[in-house]
Parts: sequence; C-alpha cells; structure tokens
Amino acid sequence: MMALFVLLGTPAVLAQSSKAILKQHIYYLASDEMKGRETGSTQVEQAAQYIEAAFKNYGLQPKGTDGYRQDFTAKITRVPVTDSLRAAANIIGFLDNGAAKTIVIGAHYDHLGHGTIGGSRDTLHIGEIHNGADDNASGVAGLLELARHYSQNEVKESFNLLFIAFGAEELGLLGSKHFTQNPTIPLNQIHWMLNMDMIGRYQPENGLAIIGHGTSPAFVEIFDGVTSDIKFYTSKDGNGGSDQTSFYKKDIPVLFFHTGGHPDYHMASDDADKIDYKALQSIVDLEIKIIDKSMLVAKMPFQWTN
Repeated sequence: MMALFVLLGTPAVLAQSSKAILKQHIYYLASDEMKGRETGSTQVEQAAQYIEAAFKNYGLQPKGTDGYRQDFTAKITRVPVTDSLRAAANIIGFLDNGAAKTIVIGAHYDHLGHGTIGGSRDTLHIGEIHNGADDNASGVAGLLELARHYSQNEVKESFNLLFIAFGAEELGLLGSKHFTQNPTIPLNQIHWMLNMDMIGRYQPENGLAIIGHGTSPAFVEIFDGVTSDIKFYTSKDGNGGSDQTSFYKKDIPVLFFHTGGHPDYHMASDDADKIDYKALQSIVDLEIKIIDKSMLVAKMPFQWTN
C-alpha cells in the first residue's frame, strides 16, 4: 500500500488540488481488486486502511474512538442475507488549529460490492463487481485532497477541520447517523458540514449541484463573488440521499456537492476511466474557495428549508 503514497508524500506544497492525486485515489479505490468495497468485506477494510494512512501521512490527529476509527455495527435490511450484521467504521482525522469551532468535511467510502446487498440498478449483472468510481471513490478523492491541501498549505486557519470518511452509507447513511449520535467532538462546536458524494461525472449542460444553500443565511454572503471554470448552481434544502442529511437533522448548516445521476449510477459500469478528472479538480478547487470564505464568517445561524 505504501507505494500508493509516492505522490502524497512529496514535500512541495501545491496551491490547490492535484488532478494526478485525485486520479490516483480513484483508480485505487475503484479497482477490481477492491471488489466494490461492500460493507463488512476485506476490501472495504483495505479502503479504510488506505484512508487512515493518508490521514496519518498528512499529520491529522486521530479523532475516532480507537485512533482514527469509530467502529460500529451496520445492518443490511434491503435484502435477506445470512450475515446481515456487518462490522463498519468511520475514519476520522482532525486538523487542530486551536479554534473554538470546526468545519466538518465528509464523504462515504463504501459501495455495493457485487450488487448482492441491495441497491444495484444493474439487474442483468448482479454478482459482478460494482466499482463505484463516481459513487463514491470520487468523493473520497475529494476528501483526501482537501485534507492534503489544508494540512500542507502552511496556513493556520481560523477554524479546525474534521475530515470524516463515512462507512455504510449505502445501507442507509449509517456511518453519518452513528457519528451524529455519538460525536467525537461536540456537535455545538461544528460551524458547518461539507459533503461530497458522486462528484466525478460533471455534465456541462447541467452543472454541479450544491445542495443546502438555504440551511444558513450566511451562505448568501459566502457564495457572493465566488466563481469557477465550471458551471454550478445552488439548491436550498439540506435533505438528500447522502450523509449531510444526518448533520442537517441536527440543525447544522450543510452543503452537499453532487454532479448528478448518470446511466452508470449503481451499475457495474461505474468505472474509473469514466471520471472527468479535470472537472473534479475544478470542483475541489471551488470547495476550497467556499471553505476559505466561510472562515471569514463568525457565525453560521441555522435555518430550516423544508
């Protein structure tokens, strides 16, 4: 595994994100050898160890309940299986800037395995590996790049940053639910939460969706003047089919970055060669702009947007 971190350990500090490193992460996590990262599998454990190694390499403090890990039990409920109870874990790293408030950055690292645990749309290919390059190796790549950027930018930010790779999202947001019910930092110290899920298949005609803009009035100020070389649009509601929903339900402002559905969603054909790596880099760079601007805002009052 250590060979995978040749690019990650270089001493040079890059100004923004790296397309090469994003691609490296996705090709590893979404390789056939990872067998779809099904919850409870040997391969999802390998993905967890990969993320742990990156967090350690970036100098993040462990913030789980056992080092970087926050273990929990996940249950498969969509289909009957003999081993419905599975070991799962969130992987949590902390960039401690000595601040009173913390920004949470998250993405889930599990996927559907061979499609036999429910959730697959590929009824003709159940039993084949569902690599999940977009869902959600792309989000984890973004998570790790943001961790690299903020740990190596030689700036002591005015907020702490908590990076969480959630387990068992595909089984019903179980990892983020477990964290918000058993937080390793007080929830009232969370400034806001950024979630990435399926950010690898940018469609120029639609643009990048940024969901949750209405969960705090402060986002109006934060987004003012923010530009990108990709098209993006905002949506008010913080609910949605990914891990930011668990934080939204705890009255925490959220933003959810998502490039939308596509024919390979939850199919065996969601592979690494279909990711738009240039657009993915632009998305991560846009997130850096938004995170940086949010650090200028002292308070993030929550507001419901149902």
